[in-house]
Amino acid sequence: MEPVRQHQAAFRIAGLTVRTTNREEMNPATARLGALWGRFFGEKIAESTPGRTGDERIFGAYSAYESDAHGAFDVTAGVAVSGEAGSLAIEAGDYLVFTGQGEMPQMVIATWQRIWQYFEAHPEIARSYRSDFEAYEGPDKVAIHIGVS
Repeated sequence: MEPVRQHQAAFRIAGLTVRTTNREEMNPATARLGALWGRFFGEKIAESTPGRTGDERIFGAYSAYESDAHGAFDVTAGVAVSGEAGSLAIEAGDYLVFTGQGEMPQMVIATWQRIWQYFEAHPEIARSYRSDFEAYEGPDKVAIHIGVS
């Protein structure tokens, strides 16, 4: 399934953040994302975050890229908020949107594998490595937005 190109307006999210790499996430001994999401749901961050907007989706935002898919980056599990204090800006711009549906977390992993394969097969399309985000519309549905130049 081909991604859809969309222009995204800027917005902000707040939640919990970890710094990791794709290499660390491939090894269960060093992976951090499972624990991040465990804390997010366990501590009921979505319900307790002040300044939430009407957007009910849960977000996984990728930011502060060291370089590219091989370098370190931050991941924030959060919700859309109206205030700036303690929040992360998702940049306005063009995004390729890849969708996935199925059982977690395999579905998200498979969608990311499709994304990496897509960019390997389309070197003429450059990722911006500024803001990328997963938008969860339910427990088994995601739209992953990849910033492009």
